[in-house]
Amino acid sequence: MASPELRRPRADAARNRDQLLAVATRLFASAPAEPSMRAIAAEAGVGIATLYRHFPTRESLVDMVYRDQVSRLTTGAHDLLGRFDPPTALRRWMDLFGDWIATKNGMLDTLLAMIEAGEIAHAETRTELLGAVDTLLEAGRKRGEVRTDVPAEDIAAALVGIFTVAGAPGQRDLASRLLDLLMDGLRA
Repeated sequence: MASPELRRPRADAARNRDQLLAVATRLFASAPAEPSMRAIAAEAGVGIATLYRHFPTRESLVDMVYRDQVSRLTTGAHDLLGRFDPPTALRRWMDLFGDWIATKNGMLDTLLAMIEAGEIAHAETRTELLGAVDTLLEAGRKRGEVRTDVPAEDIAAALVGIFTVAGAPGQRDLASRLLDLLMDGLRA
């Protein structure tokens, strides 16, 4: 018999965890303030005890949502390049970045406290995200479709600027237009 640490979670437990993660991500992105753990559990259709069994603290839930979103951004760069030409992949990745920024809105207080306490390595996240941008840029440069003189850091700064001025849910059209302008400026 496998030890408890090595056993895979039951299918229903895995589904509950995935559902909680998806709901928390959605609520964090759409909420003007941090949603309560009770609200997340209710929206996911599980009891509060189930939520706490998977995520014993708000910080553990925020950490998992944050890591999941960073992973989606880094793997998203490769996935998009597998389906689209590099400029289109880069532009669609910018939308994923916007989704990531929006998700942080509803967990910002907890996230900032965790970064301050050293529980989340901000520098590591930055390195991962810049690597994703570099992957997209390099693919576009190899095909002569993207400028060669723009570093990933500049694109990251531009994205942060765009989503600072157009990051609210009602500003999605403005953000999209600004991202299109940025993308036009990146074409070779």
